[in-house]
Amino acid sequence: MSVLFSPVVIGRQTARNRILMAPMCMYSARDGLAGEFHRVHYGARALGGAGVVMIEATAVEPRGRISDQDLGLWNDAQAEALAPIARFIAEQGALPAIQIAHAGRKAQDDPRPIAPAPIPFDAEGYNVPAAMTGDDIAAVARAFADAAARAARAGFRLVEVHAAHGYLLNEFLSPLTNTRSDAYGQDRARFPREVVAAVRAALPDDVALGMRVSAVDWAEGGNTVEMVADYVRAIAPAGLEILHVSSGGLVNVAPPRIHPGYQIPFAEQLKTATGLPVIGGGLVEAPALAEEIAANGRADLVFLGRALLRDPFWPLRAARELCAEAAWPTQYLRAKR
Repeated sequence: MSVLFSPVVIGRQTARNRILMAPMCMYSARDGLAGEFHRVHYGARALGGAGVVMIEATAVEPRGRISDQDLGLWNDAQAEALAPIARFIAEQGALPAIQIAHAGRKAQDDPRPIAPAPIPFDAEGYNVPAAMTGDDIAAVARAFADAAARAARAGFRLVEVHAAHGYLLNEFLSPLTNTRSDAYGQDRARFPREVVAAVRAALPDDVALGMRVSAVDWAEGGNTVEMVADYVRAIAPAGLEILHVSSGGLVNVAPPRIHPGYQIPFAEQLKTATGLPVIGGGLVEAPALAEEIAANGRADLVFLGRALLRDPFWPLRAARELCAEAAWPTQYLRAKR
């Protein structure tokens, strides 16, 4: 019996299997609004059998966009544009999820981005950010909470706070980018914890709450997996129900070596250290590898990125290879055998 194709509980929600479509920016929105492309793109992955379909990083305020083509959730019109996508995902049997985010110093199109400290991202085309004031910190926490409430009203059943890949909350967590001398520098988990608490308070009890982290910064003096475990243990009591484990992105360096499943050891370590269920992955393409990860409890869900861009029906193909049962769309049943 396949573990990858067994149901998994996330908070008060249940996903039909353990395959999660990772949030991947499409840079295809106008004024933060989802359009026809997004409806087809995400709808295809729900039809293709993923257990969880997670919408890409969706900005909680205009200055929090990675680019001006990012999705947003800072107004009701944006939530209304996302609602049909969430509804269609659910109608196909997948769990509709969304990642809410703030780019911080990596906001490429904002003339004056904000960050914990005035340290620019070390790559061309990025402006020097302004160090956030107390008012900025409070405003961004409210923006996360407001975006989460809109996501729930739009029909999303899992909301993920983005604290990875060098974006704002990751910037607060890392000693490389958080050089503040105030309480937010002395306790680098404080602002992410406040955001998680504000988001949890804004969500209905039955909407699950997760967070994505970069387990390591891949840079000397940056975060290690042990440091991130400490942060997560400090944040989790504010309402976290699942942890999504990735790595890097804070500085412009590549991992020393990548291979299929290269981030799974980080997921294992953080699962053990925090007691939270985890989502893990990293270049997972082979169904057998995804099954091994799930079957051995190395991660509770396996995220797929590029594999699902190449093949929206990867889950149905994987089920056939693994001799597992998977729900096919009624309209496509003639192709099942």
